[in-house]
Amino acid sequence: MPLSSPSLSQPPLKPPSGLLLLLEVRALLELGTYFAAQRLLTRISPKNSPRGHHPVLVIPGFGTSDTMTVPLRQFLTDLGYAAHGWEQGMNLGMNPAVRARLLERVAQLHQTYGAKISLVGHSLGGVFARELAKKIPQDIRQVITLGSPIAGPPGANNIERVYHFFNPRKHEHVDLHVLQRRRAPPPVPITSIYSRSDGIVAWQCALEKESPLAENIAVHGSHSGLCFNPLALYVLANRLSQPENHWKPFERVQLEKLLFPDPGH
Repeated sequence: MPLSSPSLSQPPLKPPSGLLLLLEVRALLELGTYFAAQRLLTRISPKNSPRGHHPVLVIPGFGTSDTMTVPLRQFLTDLGYAAHGWEQGMNLGMNPAVRARLLERVAQLHQTYGAKISLVGHSLGGVFARELAKKIPQDIRQVITLGSPIAGPPGANNIERVYHFFNPRKHEHVDLHVLQRRRAPPPVPITSIYSRSDGIVAWQCALEKESPLAENIAVHGSHSGLCFNPLALYVLANRLSQPENHWKPFERVQLEKLLFPDPGH
């Protein structure tokens, strides 16, 4: 997507293959798995901190709305989080009005709960979440992205033409240096959850540059299903359960070593 930034030192990445794109139908299976495992997943996932009232703002991906994130937000609500949608209808890209309303949404939640906000963004929604955290880091607890195109060339995905249909002016000129600056992570803890079999976004584009406050966690599944993929939700709950200002990288122990491969191997 055009809001992702290119890597100027590496060969251009290509969009996922046609076969992986066709395999996005797996999202329906993942949704069924979520409903089948919902109760068990809630029981084995880490619960919210004892203080409670930890607000989470969930931003949908391109071409989707809060409807797409209902299972994710219901799962977080069951764990005790104050999960909220972005309430802007379908996500068709960033513009000044969308940016202003997102800032207002965070301010509203911050005032309501008197606490920092965790941001969860699916695909393009994760790009928005990162930019929000750069703008107002003092109000953000952490950022978690799901298959978000944060790196690599703008065209390394399978919905570029659709994006430009709704955002024709952004197709006229792409400032690669601006995109490169957007590659920098926000000054808050950030976790990228991604799939190497993503059929929409080249998985390499979803990788953060790992640091003491940034990590990448691979799960098995589709791009579209990351909002309700049980493995992704397990990681999401694990990351959100950490005490404020005591963030640590995801630890792979016992079964987790099989379910979540170390990205370094």
